[in-house]
Amino acid sequence: CCGFGFVIEMRTSCKCIFQYSAVDTNPLSLYVMHPFWNNVVKVFPTWLAPNLITFSGFLLVVFNFLFMAYFDPDFYASAPDHKHVPDWVWIVVGILNFIAYTLDGVDGKQARRTNSSTPLGELFDHGLDSWSCVYFVVTVYSIFGRGPTGVSVFVLYLLLWVVLFSFILSHWEKYNTGILFLPWGY
Repeated sequence: CCGFGFVIEMRTSCKCIFQYSAVDTNPLSLYVMHPFWNNVVKVFPTWLAPNLITFSGFLLVVFNFLFMAYFDPDFYASAPDHKHVPDWVWIVVGILNFIAYTLDGVDGKQARRTNSSTPLGELFDHGLDSWSCVYFVVTVYSIFGRGPTGVSVFVLYLLLWVVLFSFILSHWEKYNTGILFLPWGY
């Protein structure tokens, strides 16, 4: 083995081949999302780069963040006696979050389908996922909002740390074991 996630192929020379390794035991992922993503990936042409799919999903998450920041800049929209976010905005944000999550689930399948899986692509995917953790949690914070019936900014801060810490721990585990365990990932 020439590094975690790599396999040596012995012939006339030593060659490292990247092989992504993850274990996902979440029933929703196993029985609903992965079969769905396996069908969605067939829609994409084989010339479409997996990193473009990754980046497109990330841009949707950033757009959602900016979209919600426009309609609820101070996170008081859910509080009593404040102007609420229009219902159509929640529908758009929900649909775009689902599309972004689908693109994040399909990008690796596209890489394996087109035999273009690389360590750099994995780093790009998981690097953007780590940033998405922040944007997604802050976007969802608008649902709960601030104020007497909402969630304090300190609790939002703690939620961000919980999400980021679990993300970091799962990748630290992958670094040490060579396998990314996703038992109940976000």
